[in-house]
Amino acid sequence: MAEKVSDFVLNRLRDWGVEHVFAYAGDGINGLLAAWGRAENRPMFVQARHEEMAAFQAVGYAKFSGKVGVCAATSGPGAIHLLNGLYDAKLDHVPVVAIVGQTNRSAMGGSYQQEVDLLSLYKDVASEYCEMVTVPQQLPNVIDRAIRIAYARHTVTAVIIPADVQELEYEAPEHAFKMVPSSLGLSRYAPVPHDADLQRAADLLNAGEKVAMLVGQGARGARQQVEQVADLLGAGVAKALLGKDALSDELPYVTGSIGLLGTRPSYELMRDCDTLLVIGSSFPYTQFLPKFGQARAVQIDIDPSMIGLRYPFEVNLVGDAEQTLTRLIPLLRRKEERAWREGVEQNVARWWEVMQRRAAVDAEPINPEYVVHAVDGLLPDDVILASDSGSSANWYARHIRMRGRMRGSLSGTLATMGPGVPYAIGAKFAHPDRPVVALVGDGAMQMNGMAELITAAKYWEQWSDPRMIVAVLNNQDLNQVTWEMRAMEGAPQFVPSQAIPDVHYADFARSIGLDGVRVEKPDQVEAAWQQALAADRPFVIDFRTDPAVPPIPPHATLEQIEAAAAAVIHGDPDRAGMVRQGVKAKIQEFLPGGRDRQDRPGAEEGQ
Repeated sequence: MAEKVSDFVLNRLRDWGVEHVFAYAGDGINGLLAAWGRAENRPMFVQARHEEMAAFQAVGYAKFSGKVGVCAATSGPGAIHLLNGLYDAKLDHVPVVAIVGQTNRSAMGGSYQQEVDLLSLYKDVASEYCEMVTVPQQLPNVIDRAIRIAYARHTVTAVIIPADVQELEYEAPEHAFKMVPSSLGLSRYAPVPHDADLQRAADLLNAGEKVAMLVGQGARGARQQVEQVADLLGAGVAKALLGKDALSDELPYVTGSIGLLGTRPSYELMRDCDTLLVIGSSFPYTQFLPKFGQARAVQIDIDPSMIGLRYPFEVNLVGDAEQTLTRLIPLLRRKEERAWREGVEQNVARWWEVMQRRAAVDAEPINPEYVVHAVDGLLPDDVILASDSGSSANWYARHIRMRGRMRGSLSGTLATMGPGVPYAIGAKFAHPDRPVVALVGDGAMQMNGMAELITAAKYWEQWSDPRMIVAVLNNQDLNQVTWEMRAMEGAPQFVPSQAIPDVHYADFARSIGLDGVRVEKPDQVEAAWQQALAADRPFVIDFRTDPAVPPIPPHATLEQIEAAAAAVIHGDPDRAGMVRQGVKAKIQEFLPGGRDRQDRPGAEEGQ
């Protein structure tokens, strides 16, 4: 039987080492589906419940595997549904290739059913490379370039294949005019800055007395070098949320996350430093960086288009983080004065005491901070964590301490709702031998997480470690938006937009062959986590949490907490709980720590 275009596409994906394609069927890719049958499902067709979820799964797979994620969808609505997940990949600089169907070439331009101008639709999300295959000779070049560019530029690319083209007999490009041959592979490369620029950076960093470092996901492969630079400079190190797993939180000078979801020590680090070194991060919130003119600054980034952003850097180094730091280290002088570093470490130690006390604050029925704080010490050192957007991201950012081989991510720049569960599924296909935990709000769970549990039920028996835990923070409120309304608009909660139904998520999980438990009391929390971590299949924990526990920004003062309570005046229906929990949580930062705290009556109460 002659090889068809669809057969060749799957062959070429296999040649590139692609093992999974996250997808949903439709007649616009019928040719590819038939080819999958002939190829005995290699690469594996992973069936999501919705094309958007297929794209999120590809993003999660790419984030946690380091390989390109591939997703596929039919023409028209299927291609449209992919977009949100693809934008998530683009904005977080993740290599993902989308393969989408299109109506037959003979129908194009005829206002045909499901005919959408996909080249125009995808020209932004796949701006680096988006091509439609109209003749077989365009292959293998189009597939090769899509994968190579996705890898090289850490971005989204797209290949559009009309349905009738999928059925054509494959013909290789000839050695002829206007034929474009191709080849496989992309060797590892690591650009480095010019020696003179490295010396300028070293001179600036050596001159600083109070050095702060900010690392992002681009520093993940340079952990040893980052630690060495931090030691030489006596620096404190903050982490952008996408770089939460770039450095261990067991290091006493690591201040944790930065920004609205960040920690007080990170805020203080940036507020008080005189020198800043940013490595592999495009953290967007300038207001959380040092005031302009306060600090001299150096940036290291592999992407020239992302260099010089966010802050008036004096030295911008374009290069791979590991190789650039390796060349920079011999030029740095060890700072013998360590008072700055010691102060940073004291702030970090105090912050973790505050987190423990805030987790211990009483709530009705359960404090969500306690839910996440309680699992921190129980997590295996090889766990993979996925957080959804919303208030769950606050507790992920502040209460989870990365250590060992732990990995974690979320929708960083797009901050879209919904990727928590599909990220977890993508992670399980990337690492079927490792446990995965997803922290998800009930809004995101109702939006699409419940449906993707069906995907987990379909595939979990293929995973060598079956543990995939979905922790649902069930407060019957779209909580992050509720608090944003209060804090940013001074407006009360608009109940018709914010209140959502109570759903028994664990019961649903059990109904499809998974396992789960509903937790309604604080003393059940730790036991539920232990039960889930020992489970023999995916497990859902339905935590009934208090919506009145505020995600307080790290720079907030008691006065600002009181100002945020101005919504009370406007008749917020939860005004009593809002004030109670806001003040109770914030006051933990102002209580003395250590021995003084322990000596006070009632200290064990955490109030």
